[in-house]
Amino acid sequence: MVSRPQLLFLSQCLPFPPHSGVTNRTYNVLRQLAEVFDVTLLAFSRHNHQPGLQARRTAEAKLGLLGIRVASSVPIGSERSRFHQLAVHARSLLTGKPYTTFEYGDSRFAEMLVQAILSNPPALIHMDSLDLHRWLSYFNSVPVACTHHSVESDLLKQRGERFRSRVLGAYVMHQARLIEEVERVATPHLALNVMMSDNDAERLKVLAPGARTYVAPNGVDTAYFAPSSGVSAVAGRVVFLGPTYMFPNQDGIEHFLQHSWEQVLAQVPYASLRLIGKNPPAHRERYQRYRNVSCLGYVTDIRPHMSEAACSIVPLRVGGGTRLKVLDAWAMGKAVVSTAVGCEGLSTVDGENILVRDDPKDFAEAVLEVLTNADLRQRLESNARTTAVQQYGWDRIGAGLRAVYGQLAAGTSV
Repeated sequence: MVSRPQLLFLSQCLPFPPHSGVTNRTYNVLRQLAEVFDVTLLAFSRHNHQPGLQARRTAEAKLGLLGIRVASSVPIGSERSRFHQLAVHARSLLTGKPYTTFEYGDSRFAEMLVQAILSNPPALIHMDSLDLHRWLSYFNSVPVACTHHSVESDLLKQRGERFRSRVLGAYVMHQARLIEEVERVATPHLALNVMMSDNDAERLKVLAPGARTYVAPNGVDTAYFAPSSGVSAVAGRVVFLGPTYMFPNQDGIEHFLQHSWEQVLAQVPYASLRLIGKNPPAHRERYQRYRNVSCLGYVTDIRPHMSEAACSIVPLRVGGGTRLKVLDAWAMGKAVVSTAVGCEGLSTVDGENILVRDDPKDFAEAVLEVLTNADLRQRLESNARTTAVQQYGWDRIGAGLRAVYGQLAAGTSV
């Protein structure tokens, strides 16, 4: 039996269940790479994903079913302790290093990392986010491929510009500059920088001209997310998919509610909006003050709710990478209305597989078109499904990634 190359996979989150954008991608990339590599996973766990020990152990066991070795995950201390959170940012201010240097600096992770390298010397290391940059010094001559779910400094700058508080906005911009310096210095030394889109690849190359990039966009399981033959769309039903504890989702849906939703209701008074994804209690209370808006919170299976949608909206104003919420809706054959930021990096054709509008009034008008024009809606739905199947199936994306990683593990430059 021919032995398979060893791959050490470092993740800033424990990717199960795969119900958020990052966990979905990370889980599917793991699944694809495990087909040809002998994988060891070292991961941090996030409170929003696994709130306790039992949830972490369940997630680790489920990931083990992929045929990989899963080390005990390390909870992120700053998410469970206000004191730890303040200490992380204090150290960042004192040292001039990004807060991620200390947020992902647990000594238990260091011990497991050393043990994993000694026990199963890797031919290649996959680092699932540059947030884990502090561990680069541990890898010596082993090639490292790093995923960039977005160009993080660019995303932080966008976020900093949106803060109402000047103090918080200034601090976020400060962190953006610190992370930008890490991106500029570290990425040219990596064997490969895996980007979500051509746009992100160009952004990184402008920032770090020597960085080697490979675009592996987000994908979708087109067998799991498929049009439902047994559920019809509810007239006037609009859906938004995404947890609002994530700033881009919160900013986008609040802007839509404040500036577009009443315009929709003025023309289609029976329209209803369903928000799918975790909402902090304060968000839920605020959103449900708007007419015909319901917060469904976290659901184990989004498909029944998506099946009822006549229109899926992506009103994001901040972001990078590519949106799984668009791909999920496309795969289910749903008409999507998005901002340019919301569908950036995807193979969009305005008026054919999506409607792209940035002005709030134009966005509302596009939603109304989808709700009231059956011919337009059917065209968008059909072309959406075709685009998802032909371009974004995980098996197709995984095949390219496996080939590139195989070259790196064999010592061949990409």
